[in-house]
Amino acid sequence: MSDKLKQLSKEVAKGRMSRRDFLGMAGTLGVALPFASSLLSQSVMAAGPKKGGNLVLGLVGGSATDSLDPALNASQVPFHFGYCWAETLVETSPIDGSVTPHLAESFEAEPGAKVWHFHLRKGVTFHNGKELVADDVVKTLQRHSGEETKSGALGIMRGIEKVEAAGQYEVVVTLKSGNADLPYLMSDYHLVIQPGGGFDKPDAGIGTGPYQVEVAEHGIRYMGKKYAGYWNDSVGHADTVEILVLNDQTARMSALQSGRVHMINRVDPKTAKLLARMPKINIENTSGRGHYPFLMHCDKAPFDNLDLRLAMKNAIDREALVKRVLHGYGSVGNDFPINKAYDLFPTDIKQRVYDPDRAAHHYKKSGHSGPVVLRVSDAAFSGAVDAAVLYQQQAAKAGIKIEVKREPSDGYWSNVWNVQPFSASYWSGRPTQDGMYTVGYKSDADWNDTKWFRPKFDKLLIQARVELDQGLRADLYREMGQMVHDDGGAIIPMFNDYIDGVSEQVQGYIKDPAAELSNGHSLIRCWLA
Repeated sequence: MSDKLKQLSKEVAKGRMSRRDFLGMAGTLGVALPFASSLLSQSVMAAGPKKGGNLVLGLVGGSATDSLDPALNASQVPFHFGYCWAETLVETSPIDGSVTPHLAESFEAEPGAKVWHFHLRKGVTFHNGKELVADDVVKTLQRHSGEETKSGALGIMRGIEKVEAAGQYEVVVTLKSGNADLPYLMSDYHLVIQPGGGFDKPDAGIGTGPYQVEVAEHGIRYMGKKYAGYWNDSVGHADTVEILVLNDQTARMSALQSGRVHMINRVDPKTAKLLARMPKINIENTSGRGHYPFLMHCDKAPFDNLDLRLAMKNAIDREALVKRVLHGYGSVGNDFPINKAYDLFPTDIKQRVYDPDRAAHHYKKSGHSGPVVLRVSDAAFSGAVDAAVLYQQQAAKAGIKIEVKREPSDGYWSNVWNVQPFSASYWSGRPTQDGMYTVGYKSDADWNDTKWFRPKFDKLLIQARVELDQGLRADLYREMGQMVHDDGGAIIPMFNDYIDGVSEQVQGYIKDPAAELSNGHSLIRCWLA
């Protein structure tokens, strides 16, 4: 049986058999799906990438307010396109989540993990022909530092005391206190390296990635052309890559079915099974750290009242949302941004359940009256509007009136998220608990999108960062998770699977739990059969 499957998998790799037919045959033979998928991936990779062609994504999450400045990246389209033209010092492995060298060929810490050395690859060039050297890395990290920056990575950079070059190809990062997770933080997608740090023209779109920027029509279309001087043969197989901004779900599905695009993100869970039955289309769903929160600003009335926050948290039926909005493509959340995909996940924080009576108790105690305005758009996440309406119905049973206000997709991330006091959002998560909490929950984080400021939490975060005893570190993370659960402004009803639609023309697709479409790397990892 195994030999027959191996032969069939080779037929898929050669384009003579569809992936769907192969998996169907494996099922007929009684072979478990995970084993069959693994065997298929091995055969496809062994056959070797096919070079050439134009690989196209259709994405939700782009608007006219987007920029090529990596510091400002806040939504899906710039996230994906950024990995086409630029690169970070390190990456995280899609296999086990470990941090691996990239532009830095190696790295190590001095005892205490306060001083880190990153050794750069030699011979890597930017698209303008300039060689990558330590000064470019130093200035890039400096540009994302300082209170005047608007970078989404500022929360990470605040833990760094200084960055300096030690010769042409070595960078030394000195932290304010030790942090064993620093290499993970350097994989943040904002921290792609730019010539001269990007100080002169941060939105020039010049990096070291496999593709040079050819077109950048924000909110419409992007295109990259293969950079002839690129250093890494293992990625960047197409001649050109393209992203079409398709914020409408129907438009994305139609584009995939017609062959106009080869992959799409954010397939609506309620149509995923239907799309999977379409000829020559596969659904790739991956469990990960992504979650769909409703965010309350704790520094603004009425959400500065803890009882009102607790009322809102108890008034939502998480199981119903996973079933009816995600259609099973996800898991229940517990009002803190960590799930079992993270190392040292605290398993003993009591699961919050739908409790209209408890919600009504806290609502009455809060003294609030009148509607609570919840601003949503499917730009936040696929099904956000449906989720808000369902939440509205659930909360009504506790006597809480939610007014759902649907906002335009274009400009949602600049005009609503992190601006309005109650809104739907999306977080893809981070490689570590420290990374997630540092960027989204530390008091001085620019992306603290619940405006929750707690010095005690900040102190625990710093303690956990330098703690080398894993047991003690787990205890600290548990206390932090409990604080966010009990007191924070994030209602996190569900963690999502990433549901991607992929044409059978696409080969080399790698499931990556870090984020959708192979952690934003699908355009550079995949190729066309």
